[in-house]
Amino acid sequence: MKITRIRTTPVNIPLDAPFHWSVGAYPGSSKCIVEVETDAGITGLGEAPWWHFGPIIEHELAPRIIGQDPLDIAAIESLCLPSIQITANTGENAVVIAFGALEMALWDIRGKEWGQPIHKLLGGAVRRDIPFTEYFSFREAAGAAGGEMSAEAIVDYCLRMREAHGSTMFEGKLSLGDPELEIRTVRKLREALGPEAMIRLDSNMQWSLPTARHVLQAIEPYNIRNYEDPVATFEEMQKLRQHSAIPFSSHVPDLRRALALGVPDAFVTNFAVHGGIGRTLRFIAGCEATGVDFWCYSGDTGICTAAYLQVSAATAWIREPAQSLFRWQVGDVIEGGPFRQTGNTVRVPDGPGLGVTLDRQALDRWHRHFVEHGPMQHFRDPFRPDRFRRLPLN
Repeated sequence: MKITRIRTTPVNIPLDAPFHWSVGAYPGSSKCIVEVETDAGITGLGEAPWWHFGPIIEHELAPRIIGQDPLDIAAIESLCLPSIQITANTGENAVVIAFGALEMALWDIRGKEWGQPIHKLLGGAVRRDIPFTEYFSFREAAGAAGGEMSAEAIVDYCLRMREAHGSTMFEGKLSLGDPELEIRTVRKLREALGPEAMIRLDSNMQWSLPTARHVLQAIEPYNIRNYEDPVATFEEMQKLRQHSAIPFSSHVPDLRRALALGVPDAFVTNFAVHGGIGRTLRFIAGCEATGVDFWCYSGDTGICTAAYLQVSAATAWIREPAQSLFRWQVGDVIEGGPFRQTGNTVRVPDGPGLGVTLDRQALDRWHRHFVEHGPMQHFRDPFRPDRFRRLPLN
């Protein structure tokens, strides 16, 4: 079997209402869908976390691997990637992420060729129902959606998710730069949801170290499972650790620094950031060997989400629920998408490879949205649209 063609398609995946995060309003994301075609009639699906990786894949990587055996992932990596140590050192890490999306498609081909889901290629399922958190945030109103711009409204939203979907795991951003509002919202959430519900928070680096000390000391009595990126650096997290026992997580996948500094306690990443599924598995093994937790990112299409499901099914060390924006996504590029959790979990697909099928009409629709509207702009400050915010907010 040989690779005959590689196609990339930028798409927009809008949310039903923009949510506030530390640097603006987030209306959705723009992804790059990858299709790797073979002379055996098998097409593998992959996904890059941002739309602009398409040209790197098509113009830099594809010419190197047309005609190669898609099952020989190690050989293809050697054709595409310099040593990752040097790409990180020289600021050329974009090629690693682009290859990560391509490598995901090669795993999909491998599973389809052998008639097995990826989790079986990785040794089999240690779990079949994969946990995900519900998400909450301050959200702008958009028609009938959103409008949760107070602590009370966020509490009401979470209670509705519990009633409608059996959700007891919640993660959210309370990123309006107001520490007292965050503290009050967390208190009200714990009072309303009860002692058993999981509450995780994600600051996206909005706080200065002094403000983070104040916030975390105030919310510690409310049993916060994890606080993601409360401050901007691992060094500041290390100082913050002296004042709070709440575990910290980060999207910055630097395990060596984490071990040297003792923080963060967990990493939350997209697989492409590591260079694909294979490299992510090695990263997770390093986390397991050193006692650092790992779980998966949010806001992807069903292709990347399927990769999360497959790897989480086969990897015992992924013990915590992944993040999820499923409930807010208004579209997807896979048949039957977006995924939706019920009772906190999504069933791992049992079909071959990633276990999902591309919906060509949906792909075309969301590609047209990208062409007509441009990429989704998630750094827009709705309060000062002409300027970008600077962190920390407080």
